[in-house]
Amino acid sequence: MGDYSKAREFYEKAHKILEKALPPKHPSLATSYNNIGFVYSNMGDYSKALEFYEKALKIREKALPSNHPDLASSYNNIGEVYNNMGDYSKALE
Repeated sequence: MGDYSKAREFYEKAHKILEKALPPKHPSLATSYNNIGFVYSNMGDYSKALEFYEKALKIREKALPSNHPDLASSYNNIGEVYNNMGDYSKALE
């Protein structure tokens, strides 16, 4: 629907619950950070999107095996942000 501020509000509420219920490196927290990053990316706030995508990536790198598909998603999301920012060499990385 394009109501990014409302989406962010609900993702942040969910994240607060997850932070209280789960250990700090739980993969569900990474998914939550990813969702918040996605909203910021759609809003065009790429620096905030990167902040949350990188938090998700750090958790996933520690919690998941190196060949897990969620790691690929994190790398893809970060690459997409750099692409949208016009930093094509960083996006390719």
